[in-house]
Amino acid sequence: MADIQAKFDDAAAEVKQLKAKPTDEEMLQVYSLFKQATVGDINTGRPGMFDFTGKAKWDAWEKQKGKSKDDAMNDYINLVKQLKETYGI
Repeated sequence: MADIQAKFDDAAAEVKQLKAKPTDEEMLQVYSLFKQATVGDINTGRPGMFDFTGKAKWDAWEKQKGKSKDDAMNDYINLVKQLKETYGI
């Protein structure tokens, strides 16, 4: 467990150092996997109709519902690896 946590923490730091900004869809995937890995299943109500960013983030996180912490961490690590290959670090 400690090994995956260390890799997750490294990936969380690396994603902030990408040379170019990923697409909005990629960023929502990063956000949702991070939240699922650190918080677990979504635990808030859906934002109001004029909070477009909040709704998009909420919807992305809600799609991860039921995914285990370890699975979310592994998916996050793999996604960051792909983003590093695409955008550089």
